Amino acid sequence: MPISLTVKVAFEAAHRLHNPDRTDGWNRDHFGKCNNLYGHGHNYVLEVEVGGETDPDTGYLMDMKELKGILRRVVVDEVDHRHLNHEVPWLEGTNPTAENLATIFFRRVAPELPPGVRLRAVTVHETDRNSATFRGEKE
Repeated sequence: MPISLTVKVAFEAAHRLHNPDRTDGWNRDHFGKCNNLYGHGHNYVLEVEVGGETDPDTGYLMDMKELKGILRRVVVDEVDHRHLNHEVPWLEGTNPTAENLATIFFRRVAPELPPGVRLRAVTVHETDRNSATFRGEKE
């Protein structure tokens, strides 16, 4: 019987929403205060849903501690207390919107999962009220 498992981890980071191919005026109009020259910070929550079959011996799809460890190793340890525009090499050239972060985080986490466990969704919560979810290439 297929089941899903969801875990959440938190990190704090700064970012600036900015498209360097557009004028400063365009960036101010589209990103407002999120285009602050020096950036601004969020207390992000990274939520990940995986799916698959429950192991009959353990009752687990996978150990939640193991999943959180993967998230920390491939995402959180590299973005926590960083400026996403300047200090994370694998985000270079990316406008770090919640949408872009969810997509990139998905692509980093998916290949790290154990056999039989499929990544269903990655949600990046910028605030309690704002989030973006990426569910993979095929929806």
